[in-house]
Amino acid sequence: MPLTTARRAKRRGPRRFTSRDLAVIGVLLGIPVLLDLALVWGPTLASIGLSFTSWDGIGDLHWVGFDNYRNLFTEYPPFWPAVRNNLLWVAFLGLVATPFGLLLAVLLDKGVRFSRFYQSTLYMPVVLSLAIVGFIAQLVFSRDQGALNAILGDKSHPVDWIGDPDLNIWMVLLAAAWRHTGYVMILYLAGLKSVDPSLKEAAAIDGASETQSFFRVVLPTLRPVNVIVGVITVIEALRAFDIVYAINHGRNGLELLSVLVTDNIIGEASRIGFGSAIAVVLLTVSLGFIVTYLVQELRGEKKG
Repeated sequence: MPLTTARRAKRRGPRRFTSRDLAVIGVLLGIPVLLDLALVWGPTLASIGLSFTSWDGIGDLHWVGFDNYRNLFTEYPPFWPAVRNNLLWVAFLGLVATPFGLLLAVLLDKGVRFSRFYQSTLYMPVVLSLAIVGFIAQLVFSRDQGALNAILGDKSHPVDWIGDPDLNIWMVLLAAAWRHTGYVMILYLAGLKSVDPSLKEAAAIDGASETQSFFRVVLPTLRPVNVIVGVITVIEALRAFDIVYAINHGRNGLELLSVLVTDNIIGEASRIGFGSAIAVVLLTVSLGFIVTYLVQELRGEKKG
């Protein structure tokens, strides 16, 4: 009987969608696509178009061509410090916070005592928003009432960790890394749990040390996790805004491209065209990382 049913199904060919099926598929696919177009691609294309105008949000649109970009690169002092800070953010999270998160994951994977407690404690900052992390940074690094100066005990010459433009970016990066490290640790810890123990045993039999086994056997198997961590790190660095805005509105050494966009579009200046040009620059930087990631993934699939 089942064989007969299968033959009939084969004879009929592929099942055709009814009008009701098409309507359901259209709704399920159409709504997300419309939302994506309205909330992501629409504003993105609008920002690109407005970046070539001098619109202030009230009057008529005046086409200025590349004047906004020319002024941005040559006559806007906060721009290059903001670019430097964004790139510094990427480098610090990628070269300091991420390896430290990997180190914590390796240590916890060894089954140390109270590992659950350590995991919970180290992951706790991840559930906090960056704005809350910024307020915590103020409590720790404040010049007059900060916990760090209280621990150092030098009341006659307290260090202005947040007010000094040569120091505050590093203090904020430490606060951001505090949150980022826990996220990276959990991702790598999940990846290490999935590594086949026989690979480590085979490496040990071949005479590889524990360090050699990790870098030559374990770490290559974590390539999917490495890709995810890399993408998350770049996203965290380029969308950084809340933490510096909560501390001093992104000024006095804490300038970021996202802060400059906000100051020009919704600030007192109300230079929407100029702010859109900054947003397009930030989009271009982001696309550079995205394209690099996609190219690497496509090459990996072809090799596989």
